[in-house]
Amino acid sequence: MTYNLDELKKRSVVASTSHNISNNLKPAPKHEKVPESAKTITEITRTHRTAYIIFVSLLLDLLAFTMILPLLPSLLEYYRKNDNQLYGYLANSIKQFQLWIGAPERFTSVLFGGALGSMFSFLQFLSSPIVGALSDYYGRKPLMLLCATGIAASYGIWAYSESFLLFVIARFVGGISKGNVSLCMAVITDVSNQQNRGKAMALVGIAFSLGFIAGPMIGATFSRFSDKTGTLWFFAPAMFAMLLAVADILFLVLCLKETLPKEKRSTRIINSLSHAIDHISIRALFRFSAVENLSQKDVRSLRRLGVTYFLYLFLYSGLEFTVTFLMYHKFGYTSIDQAKMFLTTGVLMALLQGSVVRRLPDRLVKTSAVFGLYLIIPAFIIVGLAESSPVLYLGMILFAISTAFVVTCMTTITSKYGDFHQKGTVLGVFRSLGALARAVGPIVASMAFWSVGARFTYIAGGILLLWPALMLQYLKL
Repeated sequence: MTYNLDELKKRSVVASTSHNISNNLKPAPKHEKVPESAKTITEITRTHRTAYIIFVSLLLDLLAFTMILPLLPSLLEYYRKNDNQLYGYLANSIKQFQLWIGAPERFTSVLFGGALGSMFSFLQFLSSPIVGALSDYYGRKPLMLLCATGIAASYGIWAYSESFLLFVIARFVGGISKGNVSLCMAVITDVSNQQNRGKAMALVGIAFSLGFIAGPMIGATFSRFSDKTGTLWFFAPAMFAMLLAVADILFLVLCLKETLPKEKRSTRIINSLSHAIDHISIRALFRFSAVENLSQKDVRSLRRLGVTYFLYLFLYSGLEFTVTFLMYHKFGYTSIDQAKMFLTTGVLMALLQGSVVRRLPDRLVKTSAVFGLYLIIPAFIIVGLAESSPVLYLGMILFAISTAFVVTCMTTITSKYGDFHQKGTVLGVFRSLGALARAVGPIVASMAFWSVGARFTYIAGGILLLWPALMLQYLKL
């Protein structure tokens, strides 16, 4: 989910730096000297108003997006029992193999859920760089509105998806429209400088935390009062999600101003699109081909970091995605029970990120990332072995603690590579590797869950996570 962040950061930094230098070179009148100096520092470090607009927009989007998480197992069970067209055809197609390996029929929904999750993430992986490139040419606001409209349309299709085919189409439209998250990053890059960009990006993290805490609870509340034996029992939560998406569109129309003026836009759309290809080509991603003029030592370190990050998120995202099905099929959790689990882990992650992770000194960042990678190993093994809710909660609490550290710390390590004008490209490639991992992980983990069961899947996944942990521990930065 990246864009031409290298070019964006150059523009924002050069503009802000030249403005600040010119201000500092102007002699101020004696009686205004101290106040003017204080005013300049305040203006440099103050978070831009647009960052708060992006925060609200992202929060509305994520509340709608996360509502479906506790509903997904019930949704797929609904299609398993009521759809004899696409779902029935696919189920019959794998029937022989299912009987051969002895996979329970009720786990077929896990397999199809993983396929949907990977499809959504893969479309997001493809669309985000292209949408970013188009925004470099046409401007941010038009593309933000286009993405938001597509997302609203996907919820509208979901509301009337009596058949599994319509539900798949809804997820397809939603996935290809999900470039808005990376566009939000580009907007923040446009309006921030080196001094205040960290604070602005922190608002994005807060929006994600709040979205993943409140969204599942909203979805579970709708589920609790829905009659799942009726047709289109999911109509109400889908329409509420669409209402949030429409509110986001109106909010953007009324409040968001264009942050990339015409004189700073790409003059040729083909140049922007060709750069986007570097964030889609798998070979180019792992080689960090988009990053130029780095020493061979730094390039080798970046490539190893990239492989470590990909392996971690590939395993992590698959096990994370299937945990809702584990709760549903093995423990009989209702949507409310699942939402309580998401609430527990979400609050714990938000507290750790807000109080500990963001205050980590540089010397402890790598150590904390390695700690998080090792902690996720027993977390998933405990989840796999769990036979009761308290044990499952223990595994998920360890999971939350690990999650709070790993991605943030690994991103911080990666951001140290390259000159300031190169960091956007470095982080862009890094995030694209993560998006690719999330596109592959859910389907692989779901296939394992379906064919060999949850216990083996989680224990094997936990043990395999030892690989990226060792890679990062012994990586010389």
